[in-house]
Amino acid sequence: MQPKTAQVSEDSFLVQQCRRGDSAALERLIVKYHSRIHNTILRICTNADDAAELTQETFVKVIENISDFEGRSGFYTWVFRIAVNLTLNYCQRGSRLAFRSLDAENDEENEQAKGALKAVLSSDDLPDPAAVAANKELCQIVLKALEKLDDAQRAVIVLRDIEGMNYAQISQVLEVELGTVKSRLSRARGVLREILGEIVQ
Repeated sequence: MQPKTAQVSEDSFLVQQCRRGDSAALERLIVKYHSRIHNTILRICTNADDAAELTQETFVKVIENISDFEGRSGFYTWVFRIAVNLTLNYCQRGSRLAFRSLDAENDEENEQAKGALKAVLSSDDLPDPAAVAANKELCQIVLKALEKLDDAQRAVIVLRDIEGMNYAQISQVLEVELGTVKSRLSRARGVLREILGEIVQ
C-alpha cells in the first residue's frame, strides 16, 4: 500500500489533470476508489443492489463536481463524504432512492460523464469485494451484527474499523465534531460487542 503522503500527492496531481479535462486521470481516480467506496456503501446500507446504485450515483456526482473541488480536504475524504452522505440520506428516507436516469440526460457534459462512468464500471479489473474476505464465517457474523446497528453507528464503525480512517477524516466525512466521532464510535463499538455476544452464544 502507498504511504498516505504519496497517495495524497498522486490524488492532487490527478485532480489537477481532471480539471484540465484529462478523462484518463478521472478514470484512474474512479478505478482507484471504486471498490473501497462500494464496500463502504454496502456495509452501511446492507443491500447489494442499492449499494451498486449508490456507488454509481457517488461517482456521477464526483464527475459532475470535480471542477469545483477546492482541495480543502483530500480527494479521498471528499469522495467518501459524498458516498456516505448519499447512503445515510437513502437510509433515513427508508425507501428506494429516486435515482435520476443517466440515459435521460441530453447535454454534452452529462453525456461525457455517463460515458466515463460506464467505461470504468464495465471493467473486469475491479475486484469483487466479497472475494477479499479472509474468514467468510467470521465475516458473515460481523456483517449480520453490523446490520443491527442504527445507520449513524454503522457508518462510524465502517469508516474507522473497516475503512481504517482516522478520527479527523471521519469528522470531515460525517461533518461532525471530533468529540462526536469519538463518543459515537465508543457507543457503536459497545453496542456491536453486545450484539456479537448475543449472536455467538
